[in-house]
Amino acid sequence: MSVQSSSRPRESQVVAIMFVTWGIVFLDRMAVLYLAPYIAPDLHLSSAQIGFLAGMMAACWAVSALAFGAISDRLGRKAVLVPMVVSFSLLSAVSGLAHTYGELLLARALLGFAEGPCWSVTMALVEESSSEHTRGRNVGIVVSAAAIIGLAIAPVLTTQIAAHFGWRWAFFLAGAPGLIMALLIGRFVREPRGAGKPRSGSHGMDLEDLRSLLSYRNVWMGAIGAMGFMTWLFLINAFAPLYITDVAHQAPTTAGFLMGAAGLGSFAIGLIAPALSDRLGRRRVLGAMGLLSAILPLALMIQPLYGRLWALAAILFLTQCGQAIAAICIVLVPAESVPRRLVGSAIGFATLFGEMFGGFAAPMVAGSLAGQHGLAIPLWMAAGGAMIVFLIALALKPAPAAIEDSVALV
Repeated sequence: MSVQSSSRPRESQVVAIMFVTWGIVFLDRMAVLYLAPYIAPDLHLSSAQIGFLAGMMAACWAVSALAFGAISDRLGRKAVLVPMVVSFSLLSAVSGLAHTYGELLLARALLGFAEGPCWSVTMALVEESSSEHTRGRNVGIVVSAAAIIGLAIAPVLTTQIAAHFGWRWAFFLAGAPGLIMALLIGRFVREPRGAGKPRSGSHGMDLEDLRSLLSYRNVWMGAIGAMGFMTWLFLINAFAPLYITDVAHQAPTTAGFLMGAAGLGSFAIGLIAPALSDRLGRRRVLGAMGLLSAILPLALMIQPLYGRLWALAAILFLTQCGQAIAAICIVLVPAESVPRRLVGSAIGFATLFGEMFGGFAAPMVAGSLAGQHGLAIPLWMAAGGAMIVFLIALALKPAPAAIEDSVALV
């Protein structure tokens, strides 16, 4: 039996466990946005405060993704991932105990700090556990969990729980599965070869590593693309439910249905597009995903479509390319551009840029503008973010879809 065939069961096991883990991470992160129509009147929150909730969580996510991604390059992936999965699971339940805006803000900020490493470390672990010919496919599978669990199941599940039992119970139930996944990671996931081997006794990113990262053009392109993508992602998920309920005058459960349809589309596209990029190249697929995604927020602003909900749901299904963009732009492009020892740092670097601008600044700016000029403004900003992804795809240096570890795309 060849080494490659003997490693396939372990590779599949890692992908399966990381798939469920990442889906739960994203469910917990996005729950506060789907529950906004219920939380806002209860805690008397404004649009700006809703935006700040998403923004503060993103800022904490960004810092921890880079810091702990670099630490995992030295100490190993599991040493970081397991305690962080336990932490965010407990903090999700804490969100349901908040009775003031300040308490909810603190709970979500701490949750963001715990979840940031789950992104960079999980993706580094999957990328390192995959063969060079299955990287795009495996990363796409795991990233797409955010769509099926966090973007398709979560909006329907959380709004239904909130409608019947109150929004607090939605937070309580969201955190429980993470504790189970922490046990499975600790028991069944093996440390990838080469991870957790210090180069000079340091446990974090040093200046030499930082200079090395900054020298790779595609790492910068991935970081800028992440800014546009996360602007699109978080403005859609933070303000589309409010637009649907407040401007289009639909029920919160209808908003959940439409966002769920978009999430299903993101899951399907997230499975297909990264695998296609293994064959067609990262640039072509990423550019197509950026153009399609720009259509989604524009469709939400076409009022006659709300009279044909199934048609609108179909459009959202076909244009929600978020998980495909995340897999290619934030994971594959940076990870394939650097030596093995810097994979976690490279993913964390792109994530830092995306979260700080698209996840932190954009929702707060959009929330403030929405309060002054209406909820259509965030949707226009989201379309602009998707176009940034398209332009970045054009600027990427052409490279094979999968490369040897020793080759850098500079």
